[in-house]
Amino acid sequence: MKRLQLSLAMLGLLLFPFLLAPAKTAAFSQTGSTPGATAQTPAGQQAEPPPPAASSSQEPQKQPPVKSYTLTPEKYEKAVAFSRAHYRLYFIQFVYGLLVVLLVLRWKLAPKYRDWAEKVSSRRFLQAVIFAPILLLTLDVLGLPIDLYSHWLSLKYEISIQSWPSWFWDWTKGELISFVVGIFLLYLLYGVIRRSPRRWWFYFWLVTLPLVLFAVFIAPLVIDPLFNKFEPLEKTQPQLVLALEQMLHRAGVVIPRERMFLMKASEKTKALNAYVTGFGSSKRMVVYDTTIANMTLPENVFVLGHETGHYVLNHLYKGIAFTAVVLFVLFYLSYRGIGKLLTRYGPAWGIRDINDWASLPALLLLLSIVGFFVAPIGNTFGRHVEHEADIYGLEVTHGLTPNSSQVAAHSFQILGEVDLADPDPSEFIKFWLYDHPPVAERVRFALDYDPWSKGEAPKFVK
Repeated sequence: MKRLQLSLAMLGLLLFPFLLAPAKTAAFSQTGSTPGATAQTPAGQQAEPPPPAASSSQEPQKQPPVKSYTLTPEKYEKAVAFSRAHYRLYFIQFVYGLLVVLLVLRWKLAPKYRDWAEKVSSRRFLQAVIFAPILLLTLDVLGLPIDLYSHWLSLKYEISIQSWPSWFWDWTKGELISFVVGIFLLYLLYGVIRRSPRRWWFYFWLVTLPLVLFAVFIAPLVIDPLFNKFEPLEKTQPQLVLALEQMLHRAGVVIPRERMFLMKASEKTKALNAYVTGFGSSKRMVVYDTTIANMTLPENVFVLGHETGHYVLNHLYKGIAFTAVVLFVLFYLSYRGIGKLLTRYGPAWGIRDINDWASLPALLLLLSIVGFFVAPIGNTFGRHVEHEADIYGLEVTHGLTPNSSQVAAHSFQILGEVDLADPDPSEFIKFWLYDHPPVAERVRFALDYDPWSKGEAPKFVK
């Protein structure tokens, strides 16, 4: 999720984003159906169509047709500069994070915190309550310069409009959440290690699977409202809701109005986005108010048709399964390396053995390195499901929206202009960093995808 980005500097914030990653499935930005959330129409029956959508002030005006993703010379230079700055920051952040962990190991801070915890209590849980927050706070404070620069960069290029006091308050809330999650995971991890020194990685992986499901369920109810304001979409956008119901009728699914939410992103950012999140009673579709403000009614319908694709194509469940595989690889490879690392450097770092609380930074070091090289695989998966959702959005709005391919292409054009999307990222950058197809590719596909004129069957919406 964007508000709690993947941090490989600490165990709590390592697993926390992995647990929450499926909670926001394939957001409509640059960077799955669940029972009770999306009810399929029973076979042999037809859903009652909703009334026609009323006219809207957001109806499309005469616009020149989109032929490709293009930017004015000024915005082109700005988008390239902003994108390249973020590319550099990504790799700098990884190296800087490793340096932070190595300094913590060299300075023997974890053994000092362990000793404090053991002096206070002999009870393992109380030791975790003392040790985890101090170590997590140390790592985060040392890593704060990168976070500050990242926000400064977004302010400089006018993507973010969040004030520094507001940003620091969000940072503080993130810290408090990481303390709670970190204490629990730390206690759980080292309890498993003590009971099974050879298979701890497998048993801990098994334990994380229900935690993934719990995190996906609880995030939209508890975590998201701590950082942003939400309201029912129909409260301020009744015309959009009516248009969405027509699109959903075409899709043959029902997403109740109470599952559609508007997020007041404009209080902090100019970026455009939409996403699906949660499952069961917590599942919902969310659209930024910035997206609604910058796009016409048909364009918003396409964006949310894209999100409907995530419901229908079960991307939530696929994301959870993919996360489980990623965690399995991370834990196994870390297990294979931690013994050798502690044998060679453990005494110099003041670490007794793998059972020692103080071994956590060494484990984080391995998880950071493995996670860095696993990340492109996750991004490849993200691009795949995003492309499927793009196809679904095009198909479900075909015939409902005049010139639907132009509507979709213009939606991507606006997305790129506002979010300063790189007009031509390299293949390496795309492979390593992009969890969505580049905007230029999405525009091109929207203009070219036309199975109907070729006498071919659509892929998803028949």
